[in-house]
Amino acid sequence: MQDKPMLEIRHFSKSYGGGKKAVDDLSLQVMPGDIYGFIGHNGAGKSTTIRAVVGVLDFKEGEIFIGGHSAKTEPLACKQITAYIPDNPDLYENLTGIQYLNFIADVFAIGQREREERIRRYADAFEITADLGNLISAYSHGMKQKLAIISALIHEPRLLVLDEPFVGLDPKATFTLKEIMRQMCDRGTAIFFSTHVLDVAEKLCNKVAIIKHGRLIAAGPMAELTEGHSLEEAFLEVDGDER
Repeated sequence: MQDKPMLEIRHFSKSYGGGKKAVDDLSLQVMPGDIYGFIGHNGAGKSTTIRAVVGVLDFKEGEIFIGGHSAKTEPLACKQITAYIPDNPDLYENLTGIQYLNFIADVFAIGQREREERIRRYADAFEITADLGNLISAYSHGMKQKLAIISALIHEPRLLVLDEPFVGLDPKATFTLKEIMRQMCDRGTAIFFSTHVLDVAEKLCNKVAIIKHGRLIAAGPMAELTEGHSLEEAFLEVDGDER
């Protein structure tokens, strides 16, 4: 496993109107092979952080590096090795599923043979192969989520960032995604994702960070943070200590 972080956030802060800080001086590192969970209450700053990491949200305070590249000064280099799955996929609904996947493959310059193999593999895994010829506008929320996941996987990113990835997925698709995440990390991919489902995070993640009111209040290996307790118990204890 590599020694350098795939994602490094250094003293990141983000303020909105009125000077209120959505995120305040956040620093953390996600190493190759990590499945890093990012947890906290609604409004804690999770989505703000994630959107800054993937380049959707501009920021002035702090630095974010992906694969050694600065998100501020080298955004294209960062995006070339990153995939992002938002909590509510916003897809081109006038395209069919296969047209959308081919569009994403074109953006990342994936060869014909590789894209066909990957699309077939992931579409079969998420059981939407038969629906790829249909317009995305006819898809259910769960099907759109599956299509967004496949589009994020086909260029084999070195960093996978997900915001509440299991929302809207049926149990089988949830299981499939968790298995794919584990396989990716075995190959050295770094995964950083937010979730409200603490038991999933506990079973899936090797590291976790807890954010509250924009500030990081705990972070580290799962075993160290939980110390024989459940993640839910550890979260409530840390959260209570901060009150």
